[in-house]
Amino acid sequence: MLTRPFLKNLATKAHQLHPIVIVGGKGLTIQVHQEIDAALTAHELLKIRINAETREARQQMIAEIAEHHQATIVQAIGHVLVLYRPKKED
Repeated sequence: MLTRPFLKNLATKAHQLHPIVIVGGKGLTIQVHQEIDAALTAHELLKIRINAETREARQQMIAEIAEHHQATIVQAIGHVLVLYRPKKED
C-alpha cells in the first residue's frame, strides 16, 4: 500500500509529463494495453489521455486499465489518468 505523501509526490512529478498513451475512439484494444504495459515497465509513472464519450465510460476504462496492469491510480482529472507501477526486481 502506497502512502499518501508518496502518492502526492508522484502527482507532483507527473504534472510535467505529457501523455504517452492516448486511448482513442476504438477504446481499449490489445495494442493499447501493450503500449501501456511497455510504458509502465520503462517509466513506472505514466500519463494517459482517455477520449471517451461519457464520464461513465471513462471511469470504466480507468478501472479496467488499473486492474489489468496491476497499477495504482495516482490521479484522474478530466480526460487524463496518471498511473504508477513499480518496476519488478529481478
